[in-house]
Amino acid sequence: MTGWRLGYIIASEDLMRPIQKMIQNFFISPNAFVQEAAIAALTECEKETEKMRKIYDERRRFKIKRLREIGFGITIEPTGAFYVFANAKKFTNDSYRFAFEILEKAKVGVTPGIDFGSGGEGYIRFSYANSLNNIKEGLARIERFLAK
Repeated sequence: MTGWRLGYIIASEDLMRPIQKMIQNFFISPNAFVQEAAIAALTECEKETEKMRKIYDERRRFKIKRLREIGFGITIEPTGAFYVFANAKKFTNDSYRFAFEILEKAKVGVTPGIDFGSGGEGYIRFSYANSLNNIKEGLARIERFLAK
């Protein structure tokens, strides 16, 4: 339920109370309609959920394959989100600047790895929460940008 800020977490028992405290300070509660939608999604939408899982898996597999072809490194393939965290050190040592270059020159939005801490420097996060056609176009634009 992307954008509606409703989800769940699996964590070890010793982390549950600290996580609860953090969430209590950042979020009051999801809207009533979001809670109702979550109940429906969890109890009535098995076919739709499976269909979306397959669509996202297709996008994920395509994105990983193309990113590797373009020259990005992918050490760990995502299995639970809709992002690929790709090693861009072949192209840059400044992920923030690089993300803006991609935005300005290729017209594709990506997230600099530095946004996730110093260990993310040199990486770029790519989303596959878009249509396969848009993903193909975005990656083609990035490939053309990098070829220049």
